[in-house]
Amino acid sequence: MSIPEAKSVKTNRPLPQSVLAGYSVQNKVTLVRGGKDYFDLVLKMINQAIHTIHLQTYIYDDDETGKMVGTALMAAAKRKVAVFLMVDGYASQTLSSAFIDELKLAGIHFRFFEPLFKSRNFYFGRRMHHKILVADARYAITGGSNIANRYNDMPDSPAWLDYMVYVEGDAARELCILCRRTWKGVPAESTINACESAPPKLEFSRQETSEVRVRRNDWVKRKNEISNTYIEMLAFAQNRITILCSYFLPGRAITRLLKNAAKRGIEIRVITAGKSDIMISKHAERWLYDMLFRYRIKIYEYQPAILHAKLASCDGEWVTIGSYNVNNISAYASVELNLDIRNEVFAAQVEEELNQLIEKSCIPITAELHSVKTNFLIQFFRWLCYHTISLIFTMVTFYYKRIDPSAVRKN
Repeated sequence: MSIPEAKSVKTNRPLPQSVLAGYSVQNKVTLVRGGKDYFDLVLKMINQAIHTIHLQTYIYDDDETGKMVGTALMAAAKRKVAVFLMVDGYASQTLSSAFIDELKLAGIHFRFFEPLFKSRNFYFGRRMHHKILVADARYAITGGSNIANRYNDMPDSPAWLDYMVYVEGDAARELCILCRRTWKGVPAESTINACESAPPKLEFSRQETSEVRVRRNDWVKRKNEISNTYIEMLAFAQNRITILCSYFLPGRAITRLLKNAAKRGIEIRVITAGKSDIMISKHAERWLYDMLFRYRIKIYEYQPAILHAKLASCDGEWVTIGSYNVNNISAYASVELNLDIRNEVFAAQVEEELNQLIEKSCIPITAELHSVKTNFLIQFFRWLCYHTISLIFTMVTFYYKRIDPSAVRKN
């Protein structure tokens, strides 16, 4: 099956108000690559914090990287900085009771993110998938990196590919308030309210200033804001879209919009993982390649390490970056956080970064190359992986509960 040659129908039509609403203006943003650059900045933020730190993350391991960050957090708490650490109860279940006790003894407020319903043996509900650090309601960083060795540059292995965005200004205060609302059961005497008192205004030059919009997905709160950002990008793009995604398995709505955008003549590039930590997901992605080829969507597979980043760039003007993957887990099952950023200089930097990735670190996957490596049995296996992972997505909000080591009394 093929479609007629696409004709460009760029109209430069004005964007609807819903696409432009919700942005704060007084912000400065910086793209940060995962690995050493990210963790150096995390330590700097923690070490320079004066009154409040919020760290919320999906995965926190007490390996070398986790202990390094933990040591900095404990030092901040000893300086009388109010430190609030929340980790997901499922993904961070390997944290030892000794490490958690050490954090608490240093004065850190520690919590596991809890599900919608729970018993002694299972969870039912959403997972906290976002990754965010906020210092003093003025500085924040968010994106795809968790706190563990595999997200850091270690002596024997490079970090997984990730991107974060560092933001100073109004959006950081919004993110601080969001962290406070995510934190449930906070002691009344804590100083967590500090993030809601207006911090001193940060002044930026006109060239540095970016419009930033905080976007969330959380099915319990009936928020589908990040999904709507992707829908808006595909619906209103004028020239080009590049999607960088670690687990690219779009649902029906996004798939339909991808096809429609391609028919309008929009250039669409998708950068996916060549190496994956979840191979069933990679096989399922490759089942979709034939459909993408039919609509002349360009596919690239990143080679040097595991790809974990999640971002999209539209028309050299608009970028979304955060924890959201283009699949139904992010759309319907997890608490996700992205920042939408409108700034042509920043967007150009992101596009150049993506261009360099494609040129230096990716293999272009063409229909011809794909067909050479495919036969009936391989395609059947990929089809089976696709439908299996679709079933997993449907069931992902149910999982067995870990035993919270911080709640276990020592004998």
